[in-house]
Amino acid sequence: MKNTIKEQILTSAEVKKEMVESCVSDIEKAAVIMINCIKKGGKILWCGNGGSAADAQHLATELMGGMSSHDRKPIPSIALTTDSSFLTAWANDTDFDSIFSRQVQGIGDEGDVLMGISTSGNSLNVINAVKQAKYKGLKSIVLTGRSGGRLAGKADVTIHVPSNDTQRIQEAHIMTGQILCGLVESSIMD
Repeated sequence: MKNTIKEQILTSAEVKKEMVESCVSDIEKAAVIMINCIKKGGKILWCGNGGSAADAQHLATELMGGMSSHDRKPIPSIALTTDSSFLTAWANDTDFDSIFSRQVQGIGDEGDVLMGISTSGNSLNVINAVKQAKYKGLKSIVLTGRSGGRLAGKADVTIHVPSNDTQRIQEAHIMTGQILCGLVESSIMD
């Protein structure tokens, strides 16, 4: 069992080492987009499914509540995954593929940022949200795995985690999100 544990930790660390070579520039681009949005009075909208929905909620909370300081003003940020009444009504009455794009249509404003999270890059509801964001003048950033799936090339910035393993991708997504939120928070405290 110890060998399995060590192997899992080392594999996770290896993916993160590869990110240093392949993702830093895109993470920086994403941070600049998010910081500019907040400095101009915009908000960050987050979406994803399953574990990515949990990450969306977690990261939206980091911006609203504060990471290193709870004394700072809240950074406008909302996870589109949290309104269970809307999500279940809309999916039941229309379809699941537009649960996020409908919300982007309703509450997204030009200059806001949509953060889409999809390990496979093939989540149709995230793809549709990115399309709606583009239509409404929002910037979009997506976190995906190695190939980017069908999301590849659709957003303003795509951060491709260099792995095909869902667990490793999800670990890297939450790390990347924490980095981005930390950079946004630091920018308003300068």
